[in-house]
Amino acid sequence: MNIVSHLRKLLSFFILLSMGSFGFAQELDQNQSSFAESELIVTNETIENDSGEEATLDSGNTAWMITATALVLFMTLPGLALFYGGLVQSKNVLSVLMQCFAIACLASLLWVVCGYSLSLTPGENEWIGGTSAFFLETLSVENLNGDFPESVWVIFQMTFAIITPGLIVGAFVERIKFSAVLLFSGLWLLAVYFPVCYWVWGGGWLAEKGVIDFAGGIVVHATAGASALTLAWMLGRRQGFPRSLRPPHNPGMVMIGASMLWVGWFGFNAGSAAAANESAGMAMLVTHISAATASLVWMFIEWKKTGKPGLVGIVTGTIAGLATITPASGSVGPMGAIIIGASAGLVCYFACGFVKEKLGVDDSLDVAAVHGVGGILGTLMVAYLGWNSDIGGLGIPLDSWQDQLIVQTQGCVAAIVLSVVATYLIVKIISPLLGGSIRVSEEDETKGLDQALHGENAYTLH
Repeated sequence: MNIVSHLRKLLSFFILLSMGSFGFAQELDQNQSSFAESELIVTNETIENDSGEEATLDSGNTAWMITATALVLFMTLPGLALFYGGLVQSKNVLSVLMQCFAIACLASLLWVVCGYSLSLTPGENEWIGGTSAFFLETLSVENLNGDFPESVWVIFQMTFAIITPGLIVGAFVERIKFSAVLLFSGLWLLAVYFPVCYWVWGGGWLAEKGVIDFAGGIVVHATAGASALTLAWMLGRRQGFPRSLRPPHNPGMVMIGASMLWVGWFGFNAGSAAAANESAGMAMLVTHISAATASLVWMFIEWKKTGKPGLVGIVTGTIAGLATITPASGSVGPMGAIIIGASAGLVCYFACGFVKEKLGVDDSLDVAAVHGVGGILGTLMVAYLGWNSDIGGLGIPLDSWQDQLIVQTQGCVAAIVLSVVATYLIVKIISPLLGGSIRVSEEDETKGLDQALHGENAYTLH
């Protein structure tokens, strides 16, 4: 099917969303059915694995990948939403929950329309994937990805596309228009996430160089962190930043959300093994060890500096440890996880202060310092820790860890540059469409976004 036909389908799709036309839906279904009938259907009997043997469905791997998918979605809804929601003022908590929920819905549809195809199917070049799987037209119930259904692979990867723009929410809470959130997130997925996903996981130029990113240090955390910092700088500071900001309105909610993220992260990292095997087991173990180590390091630093260990602090350390181990979780052992976790707790803690105090950027919930810095740190550290079996590395086959470090650095720099440039351009493009600014009025910011934008209150006291 040529690109013109795909564009026609895209247009029909968005007309369906806006008008709810049953007639268009019926026509689209008929077109898809006729196309599916004319396509070659790949079944269990026709798929061969790398050894040349016929691939068959493995129920154990299928069950694990379905479970991992649910865990990763659980990270965004409700984990990330509650984590971020508890960190803001009570008058803005619903706006954060709404942003996370709406992004999840928007990213899901974009992934079906074109994201999966552009990110994970072969393209004509090394920069972006192909168009053959737009609207998942080539997908059938018999299709396998290895030894589990391709449909499971589609939705597993969809959950990564959901949480990545969701992470950026933490940079603009309490002062952005909801319409801007939707426009920015959709365009950002198209301009940043889908290309970088192809570069690293879809067979693009970074994959050809041999970059190591097991579960998203570059694809998820570096892109989200760089874009968050750029967007927070362009959006401007919240009222009262940095001296008179109110503390998190519900630290208990923050802890609950962080705990959900911790549990869900097992699907994020261990699921990236794409099988219920030894790699998944080790990824789960090192993920937990890094999170626990970073939590304690963060807690003790804060305890030393302020005189008291805080709940919000220790769980922020947890997220730093999880983000930092993510790209290395398929390449290091327990000792490597402890080193990565300790580094995450230390580096990310001081990165938070650097961004807000030295740079003066109101990255409200520390997306750049925790996710961006953490993801980049883990991506770079895997070059040595994954190679050196003496300190817990799994002995990944590298000519030299220095050469691998160069490749890892290239991956981080490329993702950061694209994220910064694309974020800047997207904001400049959408601002005129939204009255000249993506930021709410001063009156609405004072009133709170829950009432000003959504007409609801999080808490009603009788």
